[in-house]
Amino acid sequence: TFDLGFLQFLVGVDDYSSESDVIIIPSALDFVSQDEMLTPLGRLDKYAASENIFNRQMVARSLLDTLKEVSDDERDCIAVLERISRLADDSEPTVRAELMEQVPRIAVFCQENRPSIPYAFSKYLLPIVVRYLADQNNQVRKTSQAALLVLLEQELIERYDVETKVCPVLIELTAPDSNDDVKTEAVAIMCKMASMVGKDITERLVLPRFCEMCCDCRMFHVRKVCAANFGDICSVVGQQATEEMLLPRFSQLCSDNVWGVRKACAECFMAVSCATSQEVRRTKLSTLFINLISDPSRWVRQAAFQSLGPFISTFANPSSSGHFFKEEESKNTEDHRSIRDTEDVTTEDVHSRTEKPPSDADFSDFTIKLENTREDHKPVPSNSQSETDYQTETFLCCTLSSESCGEIADENKQSSSFCSIATLQESGLRSQETSLSEQELYNSFHFWRTPLPEIDIDLELQQTDQIMPDPEIREGTKDVTVPASSNITMATRKELEEMIENLEPHIDDPDVKGIVKMLVSGNVFVELFPPHMQNIDSTLRYIHNDSDLSTNSSFSPEEERKSKVQDVVPQALLDQYLSMTDPSRAQTVDTEIAKHCAYSLPGVALTLGRQNWHCLKDTYETLASDMQWKVRRTLAFSIHELAVILGDQLTAGDLVPVFNGFLKDLDEVRIGVLKHLHDFLKLLHLDKRREYLYQLQEFLVTDNSRNWRFRYELAEQLILLLDLYSARDIYDYLRPIALSLCADKVSSVRWISYKLVSEIVKKLHMASTSTFVVDFMNELVEKFCRCPKWSGRQTFVFICQTVIEDDCLPMDQFAVQLLPHLLHLASDRVPNVRVLLAKTLRQTLLEKEYFLNSASSHQEVVEQTIMALQMDDDNDVKYFASTHPASSKIADDAMSTASSTY
Repeated sequence: TFDLGFLQFLVGVDDYSSESDVIIIPSALDFVSQDEMLTPLGRLDKYAASENIFNRQMVARSLLDTLKEVSDDERDCIAVLERISRLADDSEPTVRAELMEQVPRIAVFCQENRPSIPYAFSKYLLPIVVRYLADQNNQVRKTSQAALLVLLEQELIERYDVETKVCPVLIELTAPDSNDDVKTEAVAIMCKMASMVGKDITERLVLPRFCEMCCDCRMFHVRKVCAANFGDICSVVGQQATEEMLLPRFSQLCSDNVWGVRKACAECFMAVSCATSQEVRRTKLSTLFINLISDPSRWVRQAAFQSLGPFISTFANPSSSGHFFKEEESKNTEDHRSIRDTEDVTTEDVHSRTEKPPSDADFSDFTIKLENTREDHKPVPSNSQSETDYQTETFLCCTLSSESCGEIADENKQSSSFCSIATLQESGLRSQETSLSEQELYNSFHFWRTPLPEIDIDLELQQTDQIMPDPEIREGTKDVTVPASSNITMATRKELEEMIENLEPHIDDPDVKGIVKMLVSGNVFVELFPPHMQNIDSTLRYIHNDSDLSTNSSFSPEEERKSKVQDVVPQALLDQYLSMTDPSRAQTVDTEIAKHCAYSLPGVALTLGRQNWHCLKDTYETLASDMQWKVRRTLAFSIHELAVILGDQLTAGDLVPVFNGFLKDLDEVRIGVLKHLHDFLKLLHLDKRREYLYQLQEFLVTDNSRNWRFRYELAEQLILLLDLYSARDIYDYLRPIALSLCADKVSSVRWISYKLVSEIVKKLHMASTSTFVVDFMNELVEKFCRCPKWSGRQTFVFICQTVIEDDCLPMDQFAVQLLPHLLHLASDRVPNVRVLLAKTLRQTLLEKEYFLNSASSHQEVVEQTIMALQMDDDNDVKYFASTHPASSKIADDAMSTASSTY
């Protein structure tokens, strides 16, 4: 049956008789003649009514051709379109799918011939496309979905039709009682068409149903599709609709019980963030993202970490993201606030912040200023210039308590004693102080075992303590100490003496030493301490001078954390980003998490700004020394962009060492810096830039000699580097590399090196010292024109051709320096050299004005040489010497003839 059907399809016959198993097949000529006698509509009707599936498929494929044949007659066009509507009811899915594949082409034809067949697409074709969206066959549905998107993208559907015919059907297909597969596909179509139909239609017709689908409790596939396309919808409807209607749904999706939905949310987080305000981004989205990063599912965490860098980049302030490479350039353009932020970045990040103890309500009689040494205290943000100035002083509180502040439950039974001590120290003296280790900061003395006697604080001492935080205090004030001992009563003094007497037996305890040293160093109650308690080793000092952070090379973990504090992005996000270099992340999240960190680092750096580079510096150095070459390769490809962001000073200090390391790395890493060598070197100062002249030669050596693209890239970069160096440097360092590349084994490398040599000739000619260009041309003659190998002599012709084409030399100078040696090759014994010479003379040299109008002896010599080449024994030489450039495709012919043999 299959054979008979196939044979029937070949001849196009619907009926056959089988008497005695004999098939009667008319001749091909009879069949062709019968079809030729039919009109286009007749043929269409004949095969559309065929029972053979293949015939009906052929009808669907030939619909456009049939329309073109009858396009002059409006009635025939309408008739064809009506038959398309009947063919759309075909029971065979393959026929319907084939028809739908042709609809976009037919729609384009109808659009181009709109006067002849007005409204043809809207009346006949669009209903078929919309109806097929709910077809039972999966292939037909997929084809119709693709056709609908193509029609929308090419704007072939009128806006009215979108509102009245397309959107209602999609809304109906996403109804709760709709088929699951159809519903999922309809939601995907709604999301994809949002950007094509615009904000108005999307917000009025699509957005309400989309919000309902985000909460579909029965089908997680629907929620997953909504989550995957959430960013597209947000970008279309805008900020207001996103924050009011979509953000609550997005929050629900981020906490969905299906990990695939949460993963889709993580992947589109950047697009959602771009559609919200800075405040919403910071307060709401950051919290959602932190939850995704700590998700129980590894796949969700993996997607979240991949989106972390892009999400952080959305916090960039467009008004302040403009960066200046030279540090002095920013001084003329940045406002006072930006300058102050830049100058104070170190003090703001490393100085202590004022804090309030957790139980300050219990001590409302006086204000206690605590130093930021307790991790469980929350810092008070600095919101004014006076607070910033106030942070330059150190306020210290010594707590002598029987219980920690957090453990005080009954304010009527306080057994704590607080000594409020205010010490002002000049910033120059702070660097002499050393900070204690983390273990010493969190010592057991805060949870002292033996209750100490209660101390009555004198009113004058309280008033003094309240006066000290006055922001009017100037930084230049010398060391000022509060004369506490003179302001206490005799009873209080006696209690202090008893306390010191109780502490003396425990002086060897590190906790006691720390407290005693703190009091002695602060000049508080010094006279009450015995001499041996006043001379405790200075290494146990408890005073926490924040200026040590900038001078002490060994930071405690707490200090190191403070050094990475900034206020551009939420600190929790930055901390998670910095943790991407942790080796444990590669095991628990993604083996390539470091690569994702490196890929997004320039964007994060641009967001934070160069004033916060200290937050990323350690991470960048860790990535630059990563064991995976893919991580280092990623950094190598972006180091020039990072240099623009950081400026010349930070680049010279932090990026140049990394750049130098990449130069000695694997070829896979070196190609990254090589591709942007010019972009990076142009950012350096001249003296620093000249240091790399000695290393350019190393790029000629690769791990694999067959890696010719490496040398090709080197030649391209050297052409750009010519503008960065003097004629002396070019002649001494770049010239030898160019000559070496001209003799490369790969033709593509040689072609680009010819361009490099010609540019060097041009650069040396423009220099004030003319001896460089003369010496260089003499070297070209000696090295190539007189080369014993024919390939070298051919190289000389190529170089001369490039020099002429690019006008690298005045023609009179070329005629003196290079032309005689070039014409000498007319007698070369290798035809390939003479072929290229004939092409160069005929098509390049004689096209120059100097040789067209000049009656000099050079013109005569050139004409004599061409005549000699026209009489050459080789036919190719004769051809190129005789043919005028305008009469043939001479360039392609000459190129193939001259270079195909080596």
